[in-house]
Amino acid sequence: MLNNIFDTHAHYTMEDFENDRDELLSSLPTKGVKHILLAASCLETSRQNIEISDRYDYIYSSVGVHPHCIDETPDDYLQTLNQLKENKKVVAIGEIGVDYHYDGYDRDLQLKFFEEQLILANKLNLPVIIHSRDATKDCMDLLKKHRPKGVMHCFSGSAETAKEVISLGMSISFTGVITFKNAKKAIEALKVIPMDKIMLETDCPYMAPEPLRGKRSDSSMIIYIAKKIAETKNISTQEVLDITCENGKKLFNIT
Repeated sequence: MLNNIFDTHAHYTMEDFENDRDELLSSLPTKGVKHILLAASCLETSRQNIEISDRYDYIYSSVGVHPHCIDETPDDYLQTLNQLKENKKVVAIGEIGVDYHYDGYDRDLQLKFFEEQLILANKLNLPVIIHSRDATKDCMDLLKKHRPKGVMHCFSGSAETAKEVISLGMSISFTGVITFKNAKKAIEALKVIPMDKIMLETDCPYMAPEPLRGKRSDSSMIIYIAKKIAETKNISTQEVLDITCENGKKLFNIT
């Protein structure tokens, strides 16, 4: 059985898992899952992540505010994040970033929240989990300014952008999207990224990989992402899982 799966970005707090969350999380280690990192989107999911990770030895948490959640976030949110990070299972700030995909976004406010959380992460010496959608230049400008350690999550950008991210010392994470037939740009980016900078994620419950596309995603499905990367990099699937697990453990300081 393939093992050493590290799902570096999952959302098990979502309603999609309401009916069987504990049953599923209890079963995943028997399916080769070594570690999971729960990604936050707001203060509430940050707290919920910690509650879940406290119950499972193999699960860790991030805390942070996603650009879609900034309107509902109180002014003293940085103080709250600073308090939440005291939990020993909190290993990252995220997911944070910029997202200009939908109409009506407040660019200045997004950049303010993003920069504030980058500064906090550097102050706390924690890696960041970056969300960037239709906002590559603004995102990269702030990353170049603050140079955090961290990972660009759910990467689907160009090879040129991948090289920029890597040049900052950051890692890049791929989801099930890389298995889709229209993922040619992501595959070209994958080719230029060294294996020691690659991580795997589901972003579950979203983006289940082929051949399971359309189903609710979970961490056991990482194997299909690893298989695609193995084909591209001409190494074995288990090697991909072993390397990416070590990459994640190193970035998030997990022993």
